[in-house]
Amino acid sequence: MKTIKLTFRNKEGQDLAARLEMPVDKNIHAYAIFAHCFTCTKNLMAVTNISRALTAKGLAVLRFDFAGLGESDGDFADTNFSSNVDDLIAAANYLKENYEAPKLLLGHSLGGAAVLMAANAIPEVETVVTVGAPAEPFHVKKLFKSSMEEIKALGKAEVNIGGRPFTIKKQFIDDLENYAKEQFIKDLKRPLLILHSPQDEIVGIKNAEKIYQTAMHPKSYISLDGADHLLSKAEDALYVGEVVASWASRYIEMNRVDNKNLNTDRQVVVRNEKEKGYQTEIMANGHYMLSDEPEDLGGSNTGGTPYDYLVSALGACTAITLRMYSDRKGWDLQEVKVHLNREKRHPDDTKGLKASDKVDCIDRELEFSGELSDEQKKRLVQIADKCPVHKSLSQGVNIETHLKD
Repeated sequence: MKTIKLTFRNKEGQDLAARLEMPVDKNIHAYAIFAHCFTCTKNLMAVTNISRALTAKGLAVLRFDFAGLGESDGDFADTNFSSNVDDLIAAANYLKENYEAPKLLLGHSLGGAAVLMAANAIPEVETVVTVGAPAEPFHVKKLFKSSMEEIKALGKAEVNIGGRPFTIKKQFIDDLENYAKEQFIKDLKRPLLILHSPQDEIVGIKNAEKIYQTAMHPKSYISLDGADHLLSKAEDALYVGEVVASWASRYIEMNRVDNKNLNTDRQVVVRNEKEKGYQTEIMANGHYMLSDEPEDLGGSNTGGTPYDYLVSALGACTAITLRMYSDRKGWDLQEVKVHLNREKRHPDDTKGLKASDKVDCIDRELEFSGELSDEQKKRLVQIADKCPVHKSLSQGVNIETHLKD
Protein backbone atom coordinates (compact mmCIF):
# COMPACT_ATOMS: atom_id res chain seq x y z
CA MET A 1 0.00 0.00 0.00
CA LYS A 2 1.12 3.58 -0.58
CA THR A 3 1.35 5.67 2.58
CA ILE A 4 0.68 9.42 2.48
CA LYS A 5 1.74 11.39 5.56
CA LEU A 6 -0.59 14.26 6.37
CA THR A 7 -2.00 16.43 9.16
CA PHE A 8 -5.42 17.92 9.75
CA ARG A 9 -6.85 20.19 12.43
CA ASN A 10 -9.36 19.19 15.05
CA LYS A 11 -12.08 21.23 16.74
CA GLU A 12 -9.53 22.80 19.10
CA GLY A 13 -7.24 23.90 16.27
CA GLN A 14 -4.63 21.24 17.07
CA ASP A 15 -2.74 19.47 14.31
CA LEU A 16 -3.38 15.73 14.27
CA ALA A 17 -0.82 13.45 12.60
CA ALA A 18 -2.26 10.93 10.17
CA ARG A 19 -1.42 8.38 7.52
CA LEU A 20 -3.59 7.70 4.49
CA GLU A 21 -3.02 4.16 3.25
CA MET A 22 -3.81 3.86 -0.45
CA PRO A 23 -4.23 0.72 -2.58
CA VAL A 24 -1.06 -0.17 -4.48
CA ASP A 25 -2.61 0.58 -7.87
CA LYS A 26 -4.47 3.71 -6.65
CA ASN A 27 -7.73 2.01 -7.58
CA ILE A 28 -9.90 3.27 -4.69
CA HIS A 29 -13.39 1.83 -4.18
CA ALA A 30 -14.16 3.66 -0.90
CA TYR A 31 -12.56 5.46 2.05
CA ALA A 32 -12.44 4.28 5.66
CA ILE A 33 -11.28 5.74 8.98
CA PHE A 34 -9.54 3.67 11.67
CA ALA A 35 -9.80 4.77 15.32
CA HIS A 36 -7.09 3.22 17.51
CA CYS A 37 -7.40 1.93 21.06
CA PHE A 38 -7.09 3.93 24.30
CA THR A 39 -3.54 5.38 24.72
CA CYS A 40 -2.44 3.57 21.53
CA THR A 41 -1.30 5.30 18.34
CA LYS A 42 -1.86 4.99 14.61
CA ASN A 43 1.40 3.04 14.35
CA LEU A 44 0.25 0.07 16.42
CA MET A 45 1.16 -3.02 14.39
CA ALA A 46 -2.43 -4.30 14.46
CA VAL A 47 -3.63 -1.03 12.93
CA THR A 48 -1.04 -1.30 10.15
CA ASN A 49 -1.89 -4.92 9.38
CA ILE A 50 -5.64 -4.32 9.32
CA SER A 51 -5.13 -1.32 7.05
CA ARG A 52 -2.99 -3.41 4.72
CA ALA A 53 -5.70 -6.05 4.38
CA LEU A 54 -8.30 -3.35 3.65
CA THR A 55 -6.20 -1.60 1.00
CA ALA A 56 -5.77 -4.97 -0.69
CA LYS A 57 -9.53 -4.89 -1.31
CA GLY A 58 -9.49 -1.35 -2.71
CA LEU A 59 -10.29 0.58 0.47
CA ALA A 60 -8.20 3.65 1.31
CA VAL A 61 -7.71 3.90 5.09
CA LEU A 62 -7.07 7.04 7.15
CA ARG A 63 -5.45 6.25 10.52
CA PHE A 64 -4.48 9.05 12.86
CA ASP A 65 -3.28 9.85 16.38
CA PHE A 66 -5.91 11.29 18.69
CA ALA A 67 -4.93 14.63 20.28
CA GLY A 68 -2.23 14.20 22.92
CA LEU A 69 -1.00 10.87 21.56
CA GLY A 70 1.72 9.82 19.13
CA GLU A 71 2.75 12.66 16.82
CA SER A 72 -0.40 14.77 17.30
CA ASP A 73 -0.54 18.07 19.15
CA GLY A 74 -2.18 18.48 22.54
CA ASP A 75 -1.82 17.17 26.07
CA PHE A 76 -3.36 13.77 26.74
CA ALA A 77 -4.38 14.92 30.23
CA ASP A 78 -6.67 17.53 28.68
CA THR A 79 -8.44 15.09 26.36
CA ASN A 80 -11.44 12.84 26.98
CA PHE A 81 -13.87 10.57 25.17
CA SER A 82 -15.80 13.56 23.79
CA SER A 83 -12.62 15.01 22.27
CA ASN A 84 -11.87 11.63 20.66
CA VAL A 85 -15.29 11.66 19.02
CA ASP A 86 -14.69 15.23 17.84
CA ASP A 87 -11.32 14.19 16.39
CA LEU A 88 -13.05 11.42 14.43
CA ILE A 89 -15.54 13.87 13.00
CA ALA A 90 -12.67 16.21 12.06
CA ALA A 91 -10.95 13.32 10.27
CA ALA A 92 -14.12 12.60 8.31
CA ASN A 93 -14.47 16.27 7.35
CA TYR A 94 -10.85 16.32 6.18
CA LEU A 95 -11.42 13.31 3.92
CA LYS A 96 -14.64 14.83 2.56
CA GLU A 97 -12.94 18.12 1.73
CA ASN A 98 -9.73 16.70 0.27
CA TYR A 99 -10.57 13.22 -1.05
CA GLU A 100 -13.98 11.63 -0.48
CA ALA A 101 -16.21 11.23 2.58
CA PRO A 102 -15.63 7.96 4.46
CA LYS A 103 -18.13 5.15 3.99
CA LEU A 104 -16.73 2.94 6.76
CA LEU A 105 -15.71 3.64 10.36
CA LEU A 106 -13.62 1.04 12.16
CA GLY A 107 -12.68 1.34 15.83
CA HIS A 108 -10.48 -0.77 18.10
CA SER A 109 -11.18 -0.94 21.86
CA LEU A 110 -12.25 2.53 23.10
CA GLY A 111 -11.89 3.63 19.48
CA GLY A 112 -14.75 1.23 18.79
CA ALA A 113 -16.99 3.08 21.24
CA ALA A 114 -15.91 6.33 19.62
CA VAL A 115 -16.92 5.24 16.10
CA LEU A 116 -20.30 4.09 17.43
CA MET A 117 -20.81 7.55 18.88
CA ALA A 118 -19.43 9.51 15.89
CA ALA A 119 -21.25 7.65 13.12
CA ASN A 120 -24.51 9.59 13.37
CA ALA A 121 -22.59 12.87 13.02
CA ILE A 122 -21.11 11.71 9.70
CA PRO A 123 -24.04 11.18 7.30
CA GLU A 124 -21.92 9.63 4.54
CA VAL A 125 -20.86 6.70 6.74
CA GLU A 126 -22.60 3.54 5.53
CA THR A 127 -21.06 0.88 7.80
CA VAL A 128 -19.50 0.65 11.28
CA VAL A 129 -17.09 -1.97 12.65
CA THR A 130 -15.88 -2.50 16.22
CA VAL A 131 -12.97 -4.67 17.35
CA GLY A 132 -12.67 -5.55 21.04
CA ALA A 133 -14.84 -2.56 21.93
CA PRO A 134 -16.49 -1.81 25.30
CA ALA A 135 -20.27 -1.52 25.34
CA GLU A 136 -19.99 1.72 27.33
CA PRO A 137 -17.09 4.20 27.29
CA PHE A 138 -16.82 4.26 31.10
CA HIS A 139 -15.63 0.64 30.96
CA VAL A 140 -12.14 2.09 30.46
CA LYS A 141 -12.17 3.30 34.10
CA LYS A 142 -11.09 -0.14 35.27
CA LEU A 143 -7.64 0.59 33.81
CA PHE A 144 -7.04 3.12 36.58
CA LYS A 145 -9.45 1.84 39.23
CA SER A 146 -6.71 1.85 41.87
CA SER A 147 -6.18 5.59 41.35
CA MET A 148 -9.84 6.65 41.46
CA GLU A 149 -9.69 7.95 45.04
CA GLU A 150 -6.63 10.06 44.25
CA ILE A 151 -8.26 11.43 41.10
CA LYS A 152 -11.40 12.42 43.04
CA ALA A 153 -9.41 13.94 45.90
CA LEU A 154 -6.70 15.78 43.94
CA GLY A 155 -8.45 16.21 40.61
CA LYS A 156 -5.85 14.13 38.79
CA ALA A 157 -3.41 11.22 39.14
CA GLU A 158 -0.60 9.61 37.20
CA VAL A 159 -1.52 6.08 36.19
CA ASN A 160 0.39 3.35 34.40
CA ILE A 161 -1.30 2.04 31.27
CA GLY A 162 0.45 -0.48 29.09
CA GLY A 163 3.77 0.24 30.78
CA ARG A 164 3.58 4.00 30.17
CA PRO A 165 2.64 6.83 32.57
CA PHE A 166 -0.43 8.96 31.76
CA THR A 167 -2.07 11.76 33.70
CA ILE A 168 -5.81 11.24 34.14
CA LYS A 169 -7.91 14.20 35.29
CA LYS A 170 -11.31 14.17 36.95
CA GLN A 171 -12.83 15.76 33.85
CA PHE A 172 -11.94 12.57 31.94
CA ILE A 173 -13.91 10.45 34.45
CA ASP A 174 -16.85 12.86 34.46
CA ASP A 175 -16.95 12.84 30.66
CA LEU A 176 -17.06 9.04 30.53
CA GLU A 177 -19.94 8.94 33.00
CA ASN A 178 -21.92 11.38 30.86
CA TYR A 179 -22.25 8.64 28.24
CA ALA A 180 -23.56 5.99 30.64
CA LYS A 181 -27.18 6.56 29.64
CA GLU A 182 -26.62 7.36 25.98
CA GLN A 183 -28.50 5.25 23.43
CA PHE A 184 -25.85 5.68 20.74
CA ILE A 185 -25.69 1.96 19.91
CA LYS A 186 -29.44 1.63 19.50
CA ASP A 187 -29.57 4.85 17.48
CA LEU A 188 -26.80 3.78 15.11
CA LYS A 189 -29.18 2.52 12.40
CA ARG A 190 -26.35 1.37 10.14
CA PRO A 191 -24.97 -2.08 9.34
CA LEU A 192 -22.74 -3.06 12.25
CA LEU A 193 -20.00 -5.69 12.45
CA ILE A 194 -18.72 -6.68 15.91
CA LEU A 195 -15.44 -8.59 16.21
CA HIS A 196 -14.28 -9.74 19.64
CA SER A 197 -12.06 -12.40 21.16
CA PRO A 198 -13.48 -14.69 23.86
CA GLN A 199 -10.00 -14.58 25.41
CA ASP A 200 -9.88 -10.76 25.59
CA GLU A 201 -8.70 -9.99 29.14
CA ILE A 202 -8.89 -6.21 28.77
CA VAL A 203 -12.43 -5.84 27.41
CA GLY A 204 -14.46 -8.94 28.24
CA ILE A 205 -16.59 -10.79 25.71
CA LYS A 206 -19.76 -9.72 27.56
CA ASN A 207 -19.27 -6.30 25.98
CA ALA A 208 -19.65 -7.74 22.47
CA GLU A 209 -22.81 -9.52 23.62
CA LYS A 210 -24.29 -6.28 24.97
CA ILE A 211 -23.43 -4.31 21.83
CA TYR A 212 -25.02 -6.99 19.67
CA GLN A 213 -28.20 -7.19 21.77
CA THR A 214 -28.57 -3.40 21.83
CA ALA A 215 -27.90 -2.69 18.17
CA MET A 216 -30.63 -2.82 15.55
CA HIS A 217 -30.37 -5.04 12.46
CA PRO A 218 -28.46 -5.51 10.22
CA LYS A 219 -25.74 -6.60 12.63
CA SER A 220 -23.12 -9.33 12.61
CA TYR A 221 -20.75 -10.86 15.15
CA ILE A 222 -17.52 -12.73 14.45
CA SER A 223 -15.42 -14.41 17.13
CA LEU A 224 -11.68 -13.75 17.07
CA ASP A 225 -10.96 -16.97 18.92
CA GLY A 226 -7.42 -17.12 20.28
CA ALA A 227 -6.58 -13.45 19.68
CA ASP A 228 -5.48 -11.07 22.42
CA HIS A 229 -6.90 -7.58 22.92
CA LEU A 230 -4.19 -5.81 20.92
CA LEU A 231 -4.26 -8.34 18.06
CA SER A 232 -0.52 -8.69 18.49
CA LYS A 233 -0.34 -11.67 16.11
CA ALA A 234 -0.13 -10.46 12.52
CA GLU A 235 -2.39 -13.26 11.29
CA ASP A 236 -5.19 -12.11 13.63
CA ALA A 237 -5.01 -8.51 12.44
CA LEU A 238 -4.84 -9.51 8.77
CA TYR A 239 -7.84 -11.77 9.29
CA VAL A 240 -9.81 -8.85 10.76
CA GLY A 241 -9.00 -6.70 7.73
CA GLU A 242 -10.00 -9.40 5.25
CA VAL A 243 -13.27 -10.10 7.06
CA VAL A 244 -14.14 -6.41 7.34
CA ALA A 245 -13.48 -5.81 3.64
CA SER A 246 -15.62 -8.78 2.58
CA TRP A 247 -18.45 -7.86 4.95
CA ALA A 248 -18.44 -4.18 3.99
CA SER A 249 -18.70 -4.97 0.29
CA ARG A 250 -22.23 -6.26 0.98
CA TYR A 251 -23.36 -2.87 2.26
CA ILE A 252 -21.05 -0.21 0.83
CA GLU A 253 -21.66 1.12 -2.64
CA MET A 254 -18.15 0.64 -3.95
CA ASN A 255 -16.92 2.99 -6.64
CA ARG A 256 -16.73 1.13 -9.93
CA VAL A 257 -13.44 1.64 -11.76
CA ASP A 258 -13.03 1.15 -15.47
CA ASN A 259 -9.78 -0.75 -15.91
CA LYS A 260 -9.10 1.38 -18.97
CA ASN A 261 -8.97 4.46 -16.77
CA LEU A 262 -6.69 3.26 -13.97
CA ASN A 263 -4.10 5.69 -12.63
CA THR A 264 -1.46 3.36 -14.05
CA ASP A 265 -1.04 2.10 -17.58
CA ARG A 266 0.57 -1.13 -16.37
CA GLN A 267 -1.20 -4.40 -15.75
CA VAL A 268 1.00 -5.13 -12.73
CA VAL A 269 2.18 -2.67 -10.07
CA VAL A 270 4.73 -3.73 -7.46
CA ARG A 271 5.66 -1.70 -4.37
CA ASN A 272 8.38 -2.18 -1.76
CA GLU A 273 8.71 0.16 1.23
CA LYS A 274 11.82 0.39 3.42
CA GLU A 275 9.97 -0.26 6.67
CA LYS A 276 8.56 -3.54 5.28
CA GLY A 277 11.98 -5.06 4.52
CA TYR A 278 11.70 -7.64 1.73
CA GLN A 279 7.91 -7.80 1.92
CA THR A 280 6.61 -6.53 -1.40
CA GLU A 281 3.05 -5.81 -2.49
CA ILE A 282 1.79 -6.82 -5.91
CA MET A 283 -1.39 -5.62 -7.61
CA ALA A 284 -2.01 -7.62 -10.76
CA ASN A 285 -5.05 -6.40 -12.69
CA GLY A 286 -6.83 -5.64 -9.44
CA HIS A 287 -5.70 -8.80 -7.63
CA TYR A 288 -3.55 -8.35 -4.52
CA MET A 289 -0.60 -10.57 -3.56
CA LEU A 290 2.41 -10.42 -1.25
CA SER A 291 5.93 -11.51 -2.08
CA ASP A 292 8.69 -11.97 0.46
CA GLU A 293 11.77 -14.01 1.28
CA PRO A 294 12.17 -16.82 3.84
CA GLU A 295 13.22 -15.87 7.36
CA ASP A 296 16.64 -17.52 6.94
CA LEU A 297 17.32 -15.07 4.10
CA GLY A 298 16.29 -12.02 6.13
CA GLY A 299 12.63 -11.92 5.07
CA SER A 300 9.39 -12.35 7.02
CA ASN A 301 7.98 -15.22 4.94
CA THR A 302 4.64 -13.43 4.49
CA GLY A 303 4.33 -14.42 0.85
CA GLY A 304 5.84 -16.52 -1.89
CA THR A 305 9.25 -15.63 -3.26
CA PRO A 306 9.52 -14.04 -6.71
CA TYR A 307 10.64 -17.38 -8.11
CA ASP A 308 7.62 -19.05 -6.47
CA TYR A 309 5.38 -16.77 -8.52
CA LEU A 310 7.42 -17.32 -11.68
CA VAL A 311 7.01 -21.10 -11.35
CA SER A 312 3.35 -20.64 -10.35
CA ALA A 313 2.74 -18.65 -13.53
CA LEU A 314 3.99 -21.60 -15.58
CA GLY A 315 1.80 -24.03 -13.63
CA ALA A 316 -1.32 -21.87 -13.90
CA CYS A 317 -0.82 -21.27 -17.61
CA THR A 318 -0.28 -24.99 -18.17
CA ALA A 319 -3.48 -25.92 -16.35
CA ILE A 320 -5.56 -23.27 -18.15
CA THR A 321 -4.16 -24.30 -21.55
CA LEU A 322 -4.99 -27.96 -20.91
CA ARG A 323 -8.49 -27.02 -19.73
CA MET A 324 -9.14 -25.00 -22.88
CA TYR A 325 -7.87 -27.78 -25.13
CA SER A 326 -9.75 -30.62 -23.41
CA ASP A 327 -13.01 -28.63 -23.31
CA ARG A 328 -12.71 -27.84 -27.01
CA LYS A 329 -12.15 -31.50 -27.76
CA GLY A 330 -14.96 -32.62 -25.46
CA TRP A 331 -12.64 -34.86 -23.44
CA ASP A 332 -13.47 -35.98 -19.89
CA LEU A 333 -10.68 -34.11 -18.09
CA GLN A 334 -12.21 -33.66 -14.62
CA GLU A 335 -9.12 -32.26 -12.93
CA VAL A 336 -5.56 -31.38 -13.83
CA LYS A 337 -2.80 -30.90 -11.27
CA VAL A 338 0.56 -29.47 -12.20
CA HIS A 339 3.43 -30.27 -9.83
CA LEU A 340 6.48 -28.06 -10.31
CA ASN A 341 9.94 -27.66 -8.86
CA ARG A 342 12.70 -25.23 -9.80
CA GLU A 343 16.40 -25.54 -9.08
CA LYS A 344 19.75 -24.65 -10.62
CA ARG A 345 21.67 -27.51 -12.20
CA HIS A 346 24.79 -28.11 -14.21
CA PRO A 347 23.67 -28.39 -17.85
CA ASP A 348 24.21 -31.59 -19.75
CA ASP A 349 25.42 -29.55 -22.68
CA THR A 350 28.18 -27.27 -21.38
CA LYS A 351 28.90 -25.68 -24.72
CA GLY A 352 29.65 -22.02 -24.16
CA LEU A 353 29.42 -22.40 -20.39
CA LYS A 354 32.00 -22.78 -17.67
CA ALA A 355 32.06 -26.03 -15.73
CA SER A 356 30.90 -24.14 -12.63
CA ASP A 357 27.92 -22.49 -14.38
CA LYS A 358 24.41 -23.63 -13.56
CA VAL A 359 21.15 -22.99 -15.36
CA ASP A 360 17.58 -22.74 -14.10
CA CYS A 361 15.61 -25.95 -14.54
CA ILE A 362 11.91 -26.50 -13.90
CA ASP A 363 10.50 -29.98 -13.49
CA ARG A 364 6.81 -30.18 -14.40
CA GLU A 365 4.73 -33.25 -13.64
CA LEU A 366 1.13 -33.55 -14.84
CA GLU A 367 -1.63 -35.41 -13.01
CA PHE A 368 -5.02 -36.03 -14.67
CA SER A 369 -8.31 -37.40 -13.41
CA GLY A 370 -11.22 -38.40 -15.62
CA GLU A 371 -11.99 -41.03 -18.26
CA LEU A 372 -9.02 -40.38 -20.53
CA SER A 373 -7.33 -42.80 -22.92
CA ASP A 374 -3.57 -43.20 -23.02
CA GLU A 375 -3.53 -41.38 -26.35
CA GLN A 376 -5.44 -38.44 -24.89
CA LYS A 377 -3.06 -38.21 -21.94
CA LYS A 378 -0.08 -38.31 -24.28
CA ARG A 379 -1.59 -35.49 -26.35
CA LEU A 380 -2.22 -33.38 -23.26
CA VAL A 381 1.45 -33.72 -22.29
CA GLN A 382 2.37 -32.39 -25.74
CA ILE A 383 -0.09 -29.51 -25.44
CA ALA A 384 1.42 -28.49 -22.09
CA ASP A 385 4.55 -27.37 -23.94
CA LYS A 386 2.41 -25.01 -26.02
CA CYS A 387 1.17 -22.86 -23.14
CA PRO A 388 2.13 -19.17 -23.65
CA VAL A 389 4.20 -18.86 -20.46
CA HIS A 390 6.14 -22.01 -21.39
CA LYS A 391 6.95 -20.47 -24.76
CA SER A 392 8.02 -17.18 -23.17
CA LEU A 393 10.34 -18.92 -20.72
CA SER A 394 11.79 -21.18 -23.39
CA GLN A 395 12.31 -18.48 -26.02
CA GLY A 396 13.46 -15.78 -23.64
CA VAL A 397 11.92 -12.38 -22.87
CA ASN A 398 13.24 -8.95 -23.77
CA ILE A 399 12.91 -6.59 -20.78
CA GLU A 400 13.23 -2.82 -21.16
CA THR A 401 13.71 -0.75 -18.01
CA HIS A 402 13.39 3.03 -17.68
CA LEU A 403 12.40 5.66 -15.12
CA LYS A 404 8.73 6.57 -14.86
CA ASP A 405 7.93 10.23 -15.40
